[in-house]
Amino acid sequence: MENELSKENQATVQLENVGVVRGGAVILDDVSFSAGQGEITAIVGPSGGGKSTLIRLVNRLEDPSSGRIRVGGDDVASIDPLELRRRVGMVLQKPFMYDGTVLHNLQQPFRYRQAPPPLAESGEMRRSLELARLDPDILGRDARTLSGGEQQRVSLARVLIGGPRVLLLDEPTSALDRPTADRLAATLHDICRSQRLTVILVTHDLRLAGRIADHLLYLEKGRVLEEGGREEFLERPRTEELRLFLAEPAEGEE
Repeated sequence: MENELSKENQATVQLENVGVVRGGAVILDDVSFSAGQGEITAIVGPSGGGKSTLIRLVNRLEDPSSGRIRVGGDDVASIDPLELRRRVGMVLQKPFMYDGTVLHNLQQPFRYRQAPPPLAESGEMRRSLELARLDPDILGRDARTLSGGEQQRVSLARVLIGGPRVLLLDEPTSALDRPTADRLAATLHDICRSQRLTVILVTHDLRLAGRIADHLLYLEKGRVLEEGGREEFLERPRTEELRLFLAEPAEGEE
């Protein structure tokens, strides 16, 4: 029982009274929430509200001005950044592909860590491709010639091959057409459940959030104004700000 509790704690993200001040401007103001293992937490809100800044704090691409962030009970400030980014993987809005093949791209994180990269026929390579729903034949293709949807899946596989327990996604479907976005959404949902990952998703796409999120937060002007389960959040908003946002969601990116 103790081991089960410990394992679950390792994959839980907690933000406690987090603030970010940049150039005298308040970007995040006293933000607190938890994201659980095996669940997708979606952060929605108008552009410029601090959503992207918020998730960048979790793997220390940025540091907060105040407050505390924990991953698995550990303060992220106490974790070596390379180790933290092995635990907490991030898929960016616009996937970056290195020169070379898909195989080279999937091996690149290991080279950065000066670790032996997995071979094309290795179990971990096959597993990451299966999770991202990619055919092994893609390994020999030039990564930069792939479609947007294929590049997003390669980016996802590149994160998953490192075995993270937390997955951060910043507008992962914004550049994809609706059918491709729906397929990626189904993949993310299945990965979250099957791998018991803690997933935090930033999105403007309320349709996407409504399909896969377990818990949602509404962030406006750096503050969490409302949060709740999917049905409650989308169908019975309590604040006027969220009601207006649901009626006419903001467009664009942060």
